[in-house]
Order: sequence, then structure tokens, then C-alpha cells
Amino acid sequence: MTTSDDTKKAPAKDPWELPDVSGLVVGVLGGTGDQGRGLAYRLAKAGQRVIIGSRAAERARTAAAELGLGVEGADNAECARRSDIVIVAVPWEGHAKTLESLREELAGKLVVDCVNPLGFDKQGAYALEPEEGSAAQQAAALLPDSRVTAAFHHLSAVPLSDPEIAEIDTDVMVLGEKRADTDLVQALAARIPGMRGVFAGRLRNAHQVESLVANLISMNRRYKAHAGLRVTDV
Repeated sequence: MTTSDDTKKAPAKDPWELPDVSGLVVGVLGGTGDQGRGLAYRLAKAGQRVIIGSRAAERARTAAAELGLGVEGADNAECARRSDIVIVAVPWEGHAKTLESLREELAGKLVVDCVNPLGFDKQGAYALEPEEGSAAQQAAALLPDSRVTAAFHHLSAVPLSDPEIAEIDTDVMVLGEKRADTDLVQALAARIPGMRGVFAGRLRNAHQVESLVANLISMNRRYKAHAGLRVTDV
């Protein structure tokens, strides 16, 4: 026989109760590019162990030495193998080829795709639409044995890399299929002072998040700024 106490629902989980990710190793594929390098710098400065990945191991090691903070450099395959969380920050043009080549190394890993499929012409930046719907969905299709999420799309490389800027005043929209995975990415974003990760839906909603970067680029050009985003009332 059940009682009213037995049928009471468990209290809802606090959405801001996030896991401890301080002991996880973060790899950054494309870590020698502007955005990847900036993310590597901020995470390492926050105390995260970071490995920069590049097609050329020597280039990655040179970039890591320039950053200091204990950052290591390796080729993309080694970076993926040695990392718990892997951020994909490669150029859109090389996105599919890079991930296809690392399917085995990325199996079982939490992958965070921050690639923005954009084109550029005389009128400025505009969004491209991959066959799969978005860069993140392309990553999920190419990496069936990985846990793919999407985040860090709207961060300007300039403030990320500027040591004079103590805090990055922005929110990070995080998308993914499983709460345990998006919670980890939100927690990783929160390691960077001033930054907050906010859950923004499943991967099917990644296209509009990636596309919004074209609008931010237009803002930055008009106002000579490095615009980010803040989400209100959450």
C-alpha cells in the first residue's frame, strides 16, 4: 500500500548545481587558431589542464610554449586521445575532414563543437547551412561513438587572448542531447571568470546559434566592438 508521501515527486534539480570539472583535461583542436588559442589561454589561466592540438605537432608545441600556464601541445590525434573533453575550434572548411580522421580517438569523449559555418562576401558575413543542419549536427553524424555538444560560438578571440582583461563578460549557450553532458560544458564555461554557461536546447537548435555569429560580426564592424551575449531572467 502506498501513501501520499510515497508518491511525492523528487524535488527538481537546481539547474545551477553543476559538476566539478577542475580535474578534467581539456583538448582544443585548432588550438593554434585565434579562437582556440584564446579558449586554451582562458581555461589554463583558470587552472584547467589544457592540451592544444594541431595538424602539426611542432606548431602546437610552439603555441603552447608561448601561452605558458602549463599548456601542452600535440598533434590532433594525441590531443584527442589524452583529453577528457575536446573542444573543436577548427575552421569550417576543415571541420568534416578533421573529425572523420579522429573518429577513433574521439570515441567515448565529450566533444564540444564551437565551429560556425559562415561565408563572406562584399556585404559581410552570412550563415551557411550544412547538409546535416549545423556544424554540431555534422559532428554528431561523423562521431557516432562520441557525446557531441555545442558551445562557445559567440566569443571574440580578441578579449579571450588579452591578458589585460580579467573577466569575459558573456554567457555561453550550450546545446546537447544529455543533461549530464551539457552540465559538464556549462561547468567548464563557468571556470572562466565572468562567463556563464546556459542550456539552450538540443543539437537540432544549433543552426540558429551558429548563424547568430554573422550578426555579431556585423555589430562588431559597425561599432568597433567585440560583442558577446547576455541572457536575461535566468
